[in-house]
Amino acid sequence: MIEPGEAGADYHNQEQGHWIVDSPIANPMSVYEKYRASRTSWGINALGTVLVQVELEDGTVGIGASVGGEPACYIIEHHLSRFVEGQDPRAVELMWDQMWRATMPYGRKGLPVQAIGAVDLAIWDCLGKLRGEPVYALLGGKTKERLPVYATTVRPDLAKEMGFHAAKLPCRHGPAEGHEGLRKNVDAFRQAREAVGPEFPLKLDCYMALTVPYAIKLARALEPYGLEWIEECLPPDDYEGYAQLKAAVGGFTMVATGEHEYTRYGFRQLIAHRCADILQLDVNWVGGLTEARRIVAMASAYDLPVIPHGSSVFSYHLQYAFTNCPIAEILIMSPAADRVVPVFGDLFTNEPLPKDGYLDLSDAPGWGVELNPLLRLRRPYERKRP
Repeated sequence: MIEPGEAGADYHNQEQGHWIVDSPIANPMSVYEKYRASRTSWGINALGTVLVQVELEDGTVGIGASVGGEPACYIIEHHLSRFVEGQDPRAVELMWDQMWRATMPYGRKGLPVQAIGAVDLAIWDCLGKLRGEPVYALLGGKTKERLPVYATTVRPDLAKEMGFHAAKLPCRHGPAEGHEGLRKNVDAFRQAREAVGPEFPLKLDCYMALTVPYAIKLARALEPYGLEWIEECLPPDDYEGYAQLKAAVGGFTMVATGEHEYTRYGFRQLIAHRCADILQLDVNWVGGLTEARRIVAMASAYDLPVIPHGSSVFSYHLQYAFTNCPIAEILIMSPAADRVVPVFGDLFTNEPLPKDGYLDLSDAPGWGVELNPLLRLRRPYERKRP
């Protein structure tokens, strides 16, 4: 895991003064005034990033990462490692299935699946390097020459200037702040629309903070300002609520969700209940690439686009390889949202970045990124032999 306090290094643990920490952003804890001002006050950064390196007998090393920090390290060292060590790296399906089944008594969603994801991504990196091909080639090759990108930011005006194809804003206030909070949300979106003009697409990220009635009211209030989609409004397991929301606002805006959903079983529920127009798995969190590709394939049978949450280079390869992944997201991770910087901070020396609104991947093997040799890492647990 990345050592705590390593400035700029940990995607999952940003410092005070960063817009993603200290801007007003509605979240599940916004119902409590004590935890409303800063997301770090209730511990969004409590776990941090877990980094996995898988080494083959010939010395090839693959890299994977996810959220989970020290707790994920424990699961990986004490449990998941037995299903990977000594295996053929080409047996990605077998290893994933064994990790998934073995963690079922305490897993299925959340931290154990995120830990599986980090291991799985490292295996895919090894496999690409073993075969001398980028991961997107292992998945079947590019379906698009260039990948268009939109920006998640508090400065949509700057995102437009940088050439991004759209911007997504954080919803600032939740239902606990009443009519005044709703008015402030509408004013903020209106100001963003005025800053970028009538044609530039704008989306709204609500980060599991709203209720069904509030989300419907907010979406209707934003209709005159061209809301393209409203994202992750409700708790992830409220499939019935998402179906109600989609039915209510489908005539003028799209509903997107899935960032905090896990495995194909969760996404099967979203599809079966007609919860969303757009699915947004996070490749790091959903169980890695092995599971993500299943979800994207399943979504294609229903003509549903998959636009992954963040996850940078790991999602870019997936999106290049599937036709129903039309655009990528990048989180503008500079503290003032005024420039494009690596999403994973100092983790890699060569994380690919979009330019003029497009992302281009090289033909370097695996993920095509190298671990920063100056990064301070800590291995908190040695594996217990079974």
